Amino acid sequence: HFQKVIPHQFDSCPDKLILRAYQVKYNPKRMKKLEKEYTTIKNKEMEEQIEIKRLRTENRLLKQRIETLEKESAALADRLIQGQVTRAQEAEENYVIKRELAVVRQQCNAANENLEKAQDTIRELQQQRYTEQFVTNLQTQLEQSRLREAELLGALKEMQDKVLDLEKRSSCLPDENNMAALQEEVKQMKLRELETLHSFREMQDTVTDLNQRWQHHMSRGSSTGSGVGHWKESPKKNAMNELQDKLMTVRLREAQAQAELREVKLKALQLESQNQIHSKLIGRHEQERSALQDRLQMLANQNKALQAQINEMKRKQAELDCKNKEEVMAVRLREADSMAVMVELRQKFAELEIQKEEGLIKGQLNHSDSRQYITQLRDQIAELKNEIRLLRGQKAAPSSRISCVGGSTNYQDLCLASPASAEGDYLSSDEDLLNSPLPATSLYPTLSDPCNPSPRLDSEGSTDSEAEERVETHPDPQQLYGNLCLPFV
Repeated sequence: HFQKVIPHQFDSCPDKLILRAYQVKYNPKRMKKLEKEYTTIKNKEMEEQIEIKRLRTENRLLKQRIETLEKESAALADRLIQGQVTRAQEAEENYVIKRELAVVRQQCNAANENLEKAQDTIRELQQQRYTEQFVTNLQTQLEQSRLREAELLGALKEMQDKVLDLEKRSSCLPDENNMAALQEEVKQMKLRELETLHSFREMQDTVTDLNQRWQHHMSRGSSTGSGVGHWKESPKKNAMNELQDKLMTVRLREAQAQAELREVKLKALQLESQNQIHSKLIGRHEQERSALQDRLQMLANQNKALQAQINEMKRKQAELDCKNKEEVMAVRLREADSMAVMVELRQKFAELEIQKEEGLIKGQLNHSDSRQYITQLRDQIAELKNEIRLLRGQKAAPSSRISCVGGSTNYQDLCLASPASAEGDYLSSDEDLLNSPLPATSLYPTLSDPCNPSPRLDSEGSTDSEAEERVETHPDPQQLYGNLCLPFV
């Protein structure tokens, strides 16, 4: 309907199809329900397909295993038959070599006897004197006998080597457990052959007997036919002849039937022997197959055990990896903690150094001229501030004096009075200010005043007298300010 009827209806006006499509109403709940059902059906189909694929793969693997087992059983059967054939051939060769060895031994004994006889004759000849020709003949015979003896000894050694080689081969061949069964089969086959030969002889006897009777009958018939004539005989004789002919035909048929029966019996015996051989082969194959199945099961169990060991080793390896990762994380956390502790200790050490320097400064400022020294330093700081403001185009701020209680100051007052702390955007740190002082040509010309002459400052902002006193009693202010202001950078 959707492929044939609807396209012809809406070919003329596709807008109608769009309107009909917009007019279609559907229930969202029902659609969701149908969607869920569709998804469940699809999931079931996928699961069934997966199961079918798994079963197919298992079936294929089992077929492959069956084929491999059949090939192995065929190979083992071929090896067994080949081993039996080789053993039979080697037994025949061993028997032939033994016979040859017996013949060679007899020849060797005969040669030894001839040699003894020749030695006796030589002794006799040594005792008596004969002609030279007789002596040369004896020497030639002796040489020939020695050559024959050497040839016989070589042949004997070769035979002995062959016997030893065959014994080694027979010892190297694997022992078979079913030799008794094979011997019984051979005996049964021999008995059947004897039975067949006996039946064949009986059949030959019957055939010869029938031939003799038939010839006798034919001779009688010919004699009667040649003598008086068949028409002159009495009906009784004719009936007797007919009966004899029928009897001969019946006997011939009987002989033929017996021959056929014996042939059938022979075939039955052959088939029975083949059946027994095949049944025994099947039994052996079944035993080998069961042994192979047991071995396969054992190998499968070993494989499962090894797989379990591998899984256990993998699990232990994963646990060890997790433990190693945890230990590494713990070591890293410990290192981070130790680094944090080191940072804290360094901060504490710096604070202790600052406190130590503060204590030294407090102790130095508590001397007799500490107040005067502090006021001079404050004046110098204010003057430097004014000079900096003038250089930057600002108005000089009035020099403010910071009151000091009891002549004791601290580190924060000194840092607040420093030009680097007041003009933080001019220099980067107090250390930069101390390490790179302003030149005297740009700072000190504005400081000379007739009313308040300022003392001559050195490169570090202090007078000559104060510098001498500082060298004698106080430490270097640049070093002092540098040590004080370093923690605030």
